[in-house]
Amino acid sequence: MVFSWRGGPGAPRLLLSLLLLAVWEPGSSQVHYSVLEEAKHGTLVGRIAQDLGLELTELVPRQFRVASKGRRHLLEVNLPNGILFVNSRIDREELCGRSAECSIHLEVIVDRPLQVFHVEVEVKDINDNPPVFREGEQKVLISESAPLDSHFPLEGAFDADIGVNSLLTYTLGLNEYFTLKIITKNDKSILPELVLRKSLDREETPELNILLTSQDGGNPELTGSVQIKISILDVNDNAPEFGKPGYKVALLENVPNGTRVIQLNASDLDEGVNREISYGIRLILPVSEKCTFTINPETGEIRMYGKLDFEENNEYEIQVNAVDKGIPSMAGHCTVLVEVLDLNDNTPEVMITSLSLPMREDAQVGTVIALISVSDHDSGANGQVTCSLTPQVPFKLVSTFKNYYSLVLDSALDRESVANYALVVTARDGGSPSLSATASVSVEVADVNDNAPAFAQPEYTVFVKENNPPGCHIFTVSARDADAQENALVSYSLVERRVGERALSSYVSVHAESGKVYALQPLDHEELELLQFQVSARDAGVPPLGSNVTLQVFVLDENDNAPALLPLPGARGGGGALSEPVSRAVGAGHVVAKVRAVDADSGYNAWLSYELQPAGAGAGAGAALVDVNVYLIVAICAVSSLLVLTLLLSTALRCSAPPSEGACGPGKPMLVCSSAVGSWSHSQQRRQRCALGRARPRPTSWPSAPAFHSQKFV
Repeated sequence: MVFSWRGGPGAPRLLLSLLLLAVWEPGSSQVHYSVLEEAKHGTLVGRIAQDLGLELTELVPRQFRVASKGRRHLLEVNLPNGILFVNSRIDREELCGRSAECSIHLEVIVDRPLQVFHVEVEVKDINDNPPVFREGEQKVLISESAPLDSHFPLEGAFDADIGVNSLLTYTLGLNEYFTLKIITKNDKSILPELVLRKSLDREETPELNILLTSQDGGNPELTGSVQIKISILDVNDNAPEFGKPGYKVALLENVPNGTRVIQLNASDLDEGVNREISYGIRLILPVSEKCTFTINPETGEIRMYGKLDFEENNEYEIQVNAVDKGIPSMAGHCTVLVEVLDLNDNTPEVMITSLSLPMREDAQVGTVIALISVSDHDSGANGQVTCSLTPQVPFKLVSTFKNYYSLVLDSALDRESVANYALVVTARDGGSPSLSATASVSVEVADVNDNAPAFAQPEYTVFVKENNPPGCHIFTVSARDADAQENALVSYSLVERRVGERALSSYVSVHAESGKVYALQPLDHEELELLQFQVSARDAGVPPLGSNVTLQVFVLDENDNAPALLPLPGARGGGGALSEPVSRAVGAGHVVAKVRAVDADSGYNAWLSYELQPAGAGAGAGAALVDVNVYLIVAICAVSSLLVLTLLLSTALRCSAPPSEGACGPGKPMLVCSSAVGSWSHSQQRRQRCALGRARPRPTSWPSAPAFHSQKFV
């Protein structure tokens, strides 16, 4: 394991990168390691937990995990010690081909809080591939008349390694005719050539076999060899020649099948059959299963068959032979380099990982919800991808690394307003026209208990007749909670208080689930006209929230009390009978007695009327009774006029007086003036007094003092 530190001209830039990494926010760190390919299983790559600043004890609780694009099986992390190690065989050539740089990119993710770290493991090449020739034998045709210093190109070897491990040198087996020359091409690759140093004589030596050996630059070096079989041809002393040794052609990757690539022409200075040329393709590099190139042997026209794909191969080398028809034939050679031009034919790819859902509605702004990675197989601007998010949502995308984004909360959530967000992530490349891809993310907002139960109105008025049966249902309260699940589960209870000398719960109760209010005992209007109390609604959240509603229960009077006669001052008698002595000398119109009665009910139930019942039969008694009734009516009318004046005065005082304290309570009844028609009564238990000149008037539409009725007898 080696940390990626390289000296030289790039050292200041690397130092600057390390300084930037040092001040980066947590969760945006990047660590570099290197490992040799073919390293054994268990080979230590790096102490990743230590290098990322994570404690070993928090790896499991924070769900430490490694994510990568299909390469996770190559490397693994030992959670107990936080070491990144080789998990399976790493073949650099299989992983990256002949690319100069080869790295495995890992995303290390931990939760609570969610953090992501970028880890790059560079795979270093070892010399594990020897040079290889395509065929075990190469055949070369050389005319016996070939001049000295003639060059004959050979097919070079191929080494799958890179760097110094792929630098090839060639040596030629001992012989007296040829030496070896190395040609360096424009792309820095090298090819061996045979150079004729001694004239050939077919009659003396018709065929030569020479061993060509290739060595790479590794340590230890690896070698490969091929047998060069040289056939000496009889004089056809002019080989075909192309206009130049190499040609370059550019093709778009979307060209149709059968597209013409180039028209080659070779010439031969010989005459007759020795100048007739046949074209052929000797070698195509690299070999592709998707496309191939063919040449017309008569015209030299090269066409492409199949499909070009810049992302698979961006360049092809075609080695062409032109062979004349002389006996023996001679050949000329050229190379056609086909450059494949990239088109924007690959849509971006979007991958969403590490979703932290559902999202609590009280989550802090900046909370990371998901990690998004984008990629595009095209090159240049066609492969440059930008990401965007559905507008008008409380989320945003934050770029962390190249082609990596974090989906974060941008503003506060409210589940009661929006419970679910359907987000669309759009990735668009820089091509013209651009291509795009989308990925959907459904973000569910989890409820928190932030809404108290609410009643439709703060106060309700209920009317209940007195003498109700015990346990009767008198009202139902209902509160609504905008939250969800247990946070919206409402229970009801009484707000306990004292009503006079008794507890409120002895009068009424409320069902905890339904909110139904019950009267636990018969109510008595004469004892309690108004029962005012509060019902509390509480949800099941943690902590619970609640609110109260006020109920005013008016007890309606029923005619359940009979009038009662009051004894005359100093009079005797009982059982509804009154006795009053009268002198025989009194004259007509003399007041004999004043009868008084009281009714504990109120309203019309307390209005009283008086009648005289004759004590005996006879005309004289009837006539006397009529006279008495006439005088009685006159007296009642006089008293009634006084009562009207009293009522007017009482009403004026009631309108100007402040409201009385307390809605109800026990007390003694008070008496008011009466008339022949009757009067209004009031509970005998009332504390407030409404008698004229003795107390403040009652805040009701009728004066409700107990009826005190008087009747004068004349």
